[in-house]
Formats: sequence, C-alpha cells, structure tokens
Amino acid sequence: SMSSTTQPMASDNLSLTRAQERTAWKDLSRQASNQTAPSDFSALVGATIPSRINLRSVPDAVASRVSALKPFDYARIHDKLLIVNPSDKKIVDIINRRA
Repeated sequence: SMSSTTQPMASDNLSLTRAQERTAWKDLSRQASNQTAPSDFSALVGATIPSRINLRSVPDAVASRVSALKPFDYARIHDKLLIVNPSDKKIVDIINRRA
C-alpha cells in the first residue's frame, strides 16, 4: 500500500472520477485566466502544451481535496482545463465545464 507521506509523482496518466473533475473545475477554473491557444494547437490528451501557454501549479487547497492533482500543472484554454505533467509538458487530462 502507498504510504500517505510519499509525494505522488506526475505521470502521463491521470484518471479522475466525475466528482473529482467537478471539484477541480469549480476550484481551478475560478483561479485560472482563460487563455487563447495558438490556432494550430489542438488540446488533446497526450499532446505537448505550447510554450506560450502559462501553466500554474495546482494549489494546495485543491490538491488537498483531489490529491491525484498535486504534482500537476494546469491551464485554462477555451473553457477547458488542461492538466499538464510539468516534467514533459504533456496534457494528461482535459476537464470540461460540463464535467
């Protein structure tokens, strides 16, 4: 079993429940400014986020409710929340407003 003291590592896989996605949307979308992506960028899981997109680390208050998000960064683009692995800048999850 995982000890609760180990820091979760960001990986390219993240699966959240609907409830966790709702929590993440509610908390993170309020804090993130809606950015405009480059026109040639498609937000898809597995895609690499463009360098001009500002990433922010997931705040402790959110990570305390959805601990799986703790090691990740995020950005808000076109009313989607992109959850990003900070080590390789890959999108690991996309949370829509309707989550």
